Amino acid sequence: MKQMLLDLMRMSRICRMVLATCLGSFILVIFYFQSMFQPVMRRNPFAAEGCCRKGSRNALQELYNPTQAEFSAAAVLHQARRDQVADTCRAHSASSHKRHVLTPSDLKHLVVDEEHELIYCYVPKVACTNWKRVMMVLSGRGKYSDPMEILSNEAHVPSNLKTLNQYSIPDINHRLKSYLKFLFVREPFERLVSAYRNKFTLRYNASFHKRYGTKIVRRYRKNATTEALQSGADVKFQEFAEYLVDPGTQREAPLNEHWQTVYSLCHPCHIHYDLVGKYETLEEDANYVLKLAGVGDSLRFPSYAKSTRTTDQMAAMFFNNISSQQQGQLYQLYKLDFLMFNYSIPSYLKLQ
Repeated sequence: MKQMLLDLMRMSRICRMVLATCLGSFILVIFYFQSMFQPVMRRNPFAAEGCCRKGSRNALQELYNPTQAEFSAAAVLHQARRDQVADTCRAHSASSHKRHVLTPSDLKHLVVDEEHELIYCYVPKVACTNWKRVMMVLSGRGKYSDPMEILSNEAHVPSNLKTLNQYSIPDINHRLKSYLKFLFVREPFERLVSAYRNKFTLRYNASFHKRYGTKIVRRYRKNATTEALQSGADVKFQEFAEYLVDPGTQREAPLNEHWQTVYSLCHPCHIHYDLVGKYETLEEDANYVLKLAGVGDSLRFPSYAKSTRTTDQMAAMFFNNISSQQQGQLYQLYKLDFLMFNYSIPSYLKLQ
């Protein structure tokens, strides 16, 4: 009888321990789901008082459920841009047999601002230097207040910004679901000519001349001089175009980010971007993003020098120096960018 009582007491103790464990797990599960569906709105205690305070609603909530009339008007425009991307992706998926699964290495262009819950995919030659400056102000814990005080070369130092590929898979998925994701795009051939002008016609870009220019001259210039072969400093646009459309170029390695397609840099058919800004309406779209993030009163997107930008007329001048065959091949290379972001075929293009 005594042994039976001892056994019952022992079982009762075990039951209490099991019950306590189950209750603890239940509370943990409840906390986990609450954190998923009701993310905590964080305020950075180190943020400067004059800049970049975040409101009670995050940017994603303001975009899809605007509380201000000006946001409601802009929301219609940006919904149309999202629809254009989605329609192009569906059409491309239906006609393509290729399937690409994203890996963390595909996310190295996605810059994360934890404080304001933003993810920005940077595209070179689409005001990305100024956007990186702005992201450094937003995520800098008060270290910066004026984007233009940040040197351009400092903005491109990888360690100054955190990118999405640096996170664990669960953390990547959480941020893709919960943060506002945006990118800025530009008329594809204006961007291409801008990249050519910047990287191949300016003396200070000797590293590009050595890395790409010498290769291009060696492959596509007949009777090249020894100096041209050694320096690669005088690449013609026609030679650059020939390099881009050569099937061997992409077999060697992905295109350099300055002339890679937006489709390949930012993966808009795999990542749902909430906002697509355009270079043609840069300041308006950029400041809309900052307003959504709750910092529009204290931070403005830097103005840019319109006098030096590559225009449609400039792009036409360069494209008139290449054959209609090359024009068509370049259009095929950048076709998805044209369609996805609603850019019409340039009037100067002579397609066969």
